[in-house]
Amino acid sequence: MNLFMGDMPLFIKRELEKLNETIAPLAKKASKYALWSLPLISVSIVNLIFLLFFMPESSNVVSLVVFAVLGAVGFALSKEAKYHKKEIHKQSRDYMIKRITSSDAAPEHSKDKYVALVKGQPVQAMQHFVKFLEEENRIDTIY
Repeated sequence: MNLFMGDMPLFIKRELEKLNETIAPLAKKASKYALWSLPLISVSIVNLIFLLFFMPESSNVVSLVVFAVLGAVGFALSKEAKYHKKEIHKQSRDYMIKRITSSDAAPEHSKDKYVALVKGQPVQAMQHFVKFLEEENRIDTIY
């Protein structure tokens, strides 16, 4: 199954846009944190190695502390980005489960099956959600 937005029917695009609206603020934060963490960590490590091993006689405590703090901030931002990514996955899963359970068109056994799939296979949750939406649309067009 291809999950590119251009290849999807309109009813799936709308649901994915709603999902995106719920996770967009967290995704923006996570990407900012990840963007800033890598340069801070890199600059810190390179400079600390340079100061400690290649020029130990000219390194002073202040510069070592500054680069150590920069590295610590970078690692903290990286950890925060990971936390936000986990929260994005959790909110996405919760949205999908809520959407599946609130469906009026799909039968209960089908909703239970897809909720179990979304909970049990988080890596493939989006694929299961799209399959549910297709099944729901198919049932909706029959009746």
